[in-house]
Amino acid sequence: MRKELTRMTFRQLHIFRAVCEHASYSRAAEIMGLTQPAVSLQIKQLEELIGQPLFDYVGKKLHLCPAAETLLHTCDNLMEQLHALDMRLSELHGELQGMLQLAVESSAKYLTPHLFAAFRAAHPGVQLSLAVANRAQLIRRLGDNRDDLTLMSQPPQDMALEFLPLLDNPIIAVAPAGHALTHAASLPLSALQEFPLLMREPGSGTRKACEEFLQQQRVHIRHGMELMSQEAQREGVLAGLGLALLPRHAVRQELSNGSLCELPIEGLPFKRSWCLLYPRQKRLSPVAEAFYSFCQRERLSLQRQLA
Repeated sequence: MRKELTRMTFRQLHIFRAVCEHASYSRAAEIMGLTQPAVSLQIKQLEELIGQPLFDYVGKKLHLCPAAETLLHTCDNLMEQLHALDMRLSELHGELQGMLQLAVESSAKYLTPHLFAAFRAAHPGVQLSLAVANRAQLIRRLGDNRDDLTLMSQPPQDMALEFLPLLDNPIIAVAPAGHALTHAASLPLSALQEFPLLMREPGSGTRKACEEFLQQQRVHIRHGMELMSQEAQREGVLAGLGLALLPRHAVRQELSNGSLCELPIEGLPFKRSWCLLYPRQKRLSPVAEAFYSFCQRERLSLQRQLA
């Protein structure tokens, strides 16, 4: 290894990452509590140690040079290792500490805080960083190795994953209070064909599951609006724009207060499982490993608590 590289400092790397993240010397200076000339000096010194330029301006926009792309990847790996070291040292002191980076499908975001709270009761030193995304976005995050663990339904079959079926995700048909279908004792699935169905956007795991279920049942539904969240679907149903197939967890409060009704549709609810998963080749951090083991060990108890 070249001796020059051993003279790089963590301070320089933190400043470098801030410039990369914000694509701006002035914004990085503001974030780091430095002057812009101080940031420029640190980047210049880093370029001298590396022997290559890190940034280039095209027009008025800052771009990363190839050396910067390589250095940024190394920085990310280094910070990840330091994070793991911090957690391992905490383990040696008998207390688990650190950050759990968890990405969840939007249908699971209502349960995730309760799930994490049960874990944190045993490990109060652990913090949660939560990313909520649709299924397509979660698959991209898995490919980029951006999270410790992922909670989603229908794990992609073309990826090598370790996964744990964790909780049931019952999908029900809902209508606003007073809707014509709410007075029936029992309804065939085909009854939904008479009304527009409010759907999630393409890429949503719930939409994918609903479309597969309807196709299996040979029922063709008249699509209403495409909405970008379950909250928007719920509000659309409340406003009388149509019916919706939604996770029961997402409308628990509305079902309880009577503003929404679960329709007595034959064959519903249909169930999918939320699965906790990670890439098979990934080495879990101590916090992620402890959370995965906790969920595996307490799965039945969690199912009863969160049902």
